[in-house]
Amino acid sequence: MSTPSAAPPGNAAPRRLIAVVVLVPVLAALALWAFAWPAARTAPRDLPLGVAGPTAATAQVERQLAQQDGAFEIHRYADEAAAREAIEDRTVYGAVVVTPQGPELLTASAASPTVAQLLQQAVTHQAAAEGTEVRTVDVVSASETDPRGAAFSASVLPLALAGMAAGAAVTLLGLRGIHAVSALVGAAALIGMTAAALAHSWLGVLTGGWWAEAGVLALSTLAVSAAVAGLAALIGAAGIGIVSFVVMFLGNPFSGASSAPQMLPEPVGTIGQWLPPGAGASLLRSVSFFDGAAATGPALTLTWWAALGLGAVLLGSALKARTTTAEPAPERELATVG
Repeated sequence: MSTPSAAPPGNAAPRRLIAVVVLVPVLAALALWAFAWPAARTAPRDLPLGVAGPTAATAQVERQLAQQDGAFEIHRYADEAAAREAIEDRTVYGAVVVTPQGPELLTASAASPTVAQLLQQAVTHQAAAEGTEVRTVDVVSASETDPRGAAFSASVLPLALAGMAAGAAVTLLGLRGIHAVSALVGAAALIGMTAAALAHSWLGVLTGGWWAEAGVLALSTLAVSAAVAGLAALIGAAGIGIVSFVVMFLGNPFSGASSAPQMLPEPVGTIGQWLPPGAGASLLRSVSFFDGAAATGPALTLTWWAALGLGAVLLGSALKARTTTAEPAPERELATVG
């Protein structure tokens, strides 16, 4: 006849109830702050913008742009060709070119449809007030099937979720050492190829090299999954929650994927580029639309996340193995019997 288990203390249930009642609203407030606050404060802040043409002709344009309270970081170029090259290198988001035929606005909707639209409104409205017509040229255009970038920005969350799921699965299944590393790398590779097949081959959202895009998507996933599994290997299951919180509540809303890092309040835009979702979105834009221009920074960020995460997985496994070996033989036998 089995002995009934001891009942929990009488005040345990009320404490848990209070914890849930308090914790849920706190998490909801954090989620609202993380996602709604940057969106509500979206505006250009030192947004890189070029001005091209003779100095005397561009002086008035620069003065007008400077009046917009630090919205733009002005880069000066000699002519239209230099401005186009800067846009293709992702040095600036667009450029105002002063020509004998009138002002011309160069944009890059592939870098950010939101910024391209903002520049068009800001420059053309100012010119319209002066009775001048501005011709707009999209130097690097977004995909025809995703002109507003909605599908592109929507890809950030699924990749983050896939990375968290892969890292959690490796941890909960008890994989360690090289087996865990192999599972993380293999899962990321399959996710990258699947995502490229959907976003590039089926939806046509991406327009660059297929394998390069698949590699970026795989690296973005691995950066998250390795961080989840790595921290869990060092501190236990709590590591899953910590990394997931950082990626979900900071990485996604701070990524700037739907606008641009310079459109978010500081230091949110900068922080977002240090986290996998923001770095992954920037790297994917560079590879898919700009032939790899400005890809070094985000690629290094993702590589560091992946390398440190995988290193933590191996370190955690080694520490556990050493602890197990250091246990006295009788204790190991009792643990095995139990």
